[in-house]
Amino acid sequence: MFRYHPDPVATGSVEPSEAACLVCSRARGFIYTAHVLSEPSIDSAVCPWCIADGSAHARFGATFADEEFVGGRDWSSVPPEVAHEVATRTPSFTPWQSILWFACCNDAAAFLGCAGHAEIITHYPGLEPSLRHDMQMVGREHDTEWSEYFESLSKDGSPTAYVFRCLHCGALGGYSDCH
Repeated sequence: MFRYHPDPVATGSVEPSEAACLVCSRARGFIYTAHVLSEPSIDSAVCPWCIADGSAHARFGATFADEEFVGGRDWSSVPPEVAHEVATRTPSFTPWQSILWFACCNDAAAFLGCAGHAEIITHYPGLEPSLRHDMQMVGREHDTEWSEYFESLSKDGSPTAYVFRCLHCGALGGYSDCH
């Protein structure tokens, strides 16, 4: 169980696999397939248990997000230990650009997954204001531009929205990017 990424199988960051983990040498039925920085490369070769207990980070220096980009921006800031947990012991995701981790109430938020226009309307109705603010398309003068952009969001294409939920107040937040 990951506090900041509660269902990495549903988001596609962890997939069923019979591959053995490079850290623990065990085939546990799942392997992490999303973004990881390490030397040597351990892409699609680490089990989620070795991420959770920090052994992937300890053995290979693996990081799954940049601590500098956990919170910040116009979002809430987080304590260093929270940024470190997200970066070294939390499965990440694979965005088009840089990984940013939404924060609220002075804590990192839980990553819920990628979404397009249809998913936001259906499953995340409170997300739009956060995305609009992040894209700096606030105000009536940006209504047409925002509407066109919002309708172009695609869960599996570009641009994509990355959805988070605050662990404290339950607010939805996030950002979007494209290739």
